[in-house]
Amino acid sequence: MTSLANVTLADLDLFEREQPWEVFDELRANAPVHWDDEDAPNHGFWSLTRYHDIVGVLRDTETFSSERGTVNLEELDADQIEARKSMLETDGVRHRALRRLMQGEFNPKAVVGYETFLRGLTATTLDAAFAKGEFDFVADVAADFPIRVLARMMDVPDTDIHRLIDWGNRMVGNTDPEHADVLLHSDESEQYRLLPFRSPAAQEVFAYGRELAKQRRGKDGTDLVSRLVNQTPMDDVPLSDRDFNSYFLLLVVAGNETTRHSITHSMHYLMQNPDQLALLQERPELIPWAIEEFLRLASPVYHFRRTATMDTEIGGQAIKEGDKVVTWFAAGNRDPGVFEDPYRMDVTRNPNEHMAFGRGGPHMCMGNALARLEIRIMFEDLLPRISGMHQTGTLDRLRSNFINGIKRFPVRVELAR
Repeated sequence: MTSLANVTLADLDLFEREQPWEVFDELRANAPVHWDDEDAPNHGFWSLTRYHDIVGVLRDTETFSSERGTVNLEELDADQIEARKSMLETDGVRHRALRRLMQGEFNPKAVVGYETFLRGLTATTLDAAFAKGEFDFVADVAADFPIRVLARMMDVPDTDIHRLIDWGNRMVGNTDPEHADVLLHSDESEQYRLLPFRSPAAQEVFAYGRELAKQRRGKDGTDLVSRLVNQTPMDDVPLSDRDFNSYFLLLVVAGNETTRHSITHSMHYLMQNPDQLALLQERPELIPWAIEEFLRLASPVYHFRRTATMDTEIGGQAIKEGDKVVTWFAAGNRDPGVFEDPYRMDVTRNPNEHMAFGRGGPHMCMGNALARLEIRIMFEDLLPRISGMHQTGTLDRLRSNFINGIKRFPVRVELAR
């Protein structure tokens, strides 16, 4: 049993060693609304680890606001809040207006139009990886695939793909010394305090997006960038330069990072559960439903954060106005009160109302239909082509309590005869 006296989910070592699960279980059972201490200048936060508590916060945007930061635990001053505001850090009418700008491009009817392209791309990606025999599943399969989809949707050349991957790594890896230009809590990061993730990579993303916008403004393109620069939100408030920059950056990060890690985790879990892999190979019609179990177990985003707008309570625990409230999606996805035997992989699990994309509320992941399609097509193509896949080296994890990421996953493939 873990002692709760000294537990803090701000401890990145827990996540790099893949050891938050025992802590999540202990908190969920004994302190489901738990105060976590942090080092200065932060002041601590409340951790929610029970599924239904998390859902309640996600759906109550009046009491639990996104406007003071969502993607990390950093406490922002007024200048930072204003400079970094994106669709994620917006609630109410403006959030709905910004979301609707792109929502039609990511709904199930729209994304199904990419299926033929996705199948061809998947085959090309796997052909190249399998030809090597031994390869890094992250670099050669999982990272390569979703970013190429995003490049097509934004109509940018394939030659820019590795720049997009690099930018995403440097930003969401801002607590990992391997990826970060400057670490989030370092003194050096102070000069980047007004940038998302305190990352200088954000400046490069902004510049790249502005150049695309300049080329496409006033024209009749149908790509994501053209739609972004040539539409006015439904609230009739045009996008400011900051709005465009933050929206474009969100597309670059969200369109790549989470799907990449979901695919990697899914393959890893299948290799650890050969009975489930064999079942899907024998009954490929189960794959579309199995994707939900992949996503539940992968939980590619550990948490999102809200801030209490008033004094309130959760589960009998008093929450003060201004307190940070952190919803641990990864813990909710293993809540035994919702998922029977939650650590067991069961590709036939039904129901499976996981919260990998959130669970209800206005901020539920807009790209969930595309992610599901990408993951489904990947495994519909991959599984029939292999008789086995074996890990050949260390699986390296991202040092982060925000993104549940895998940096390297060396494997050897045995092809089906």
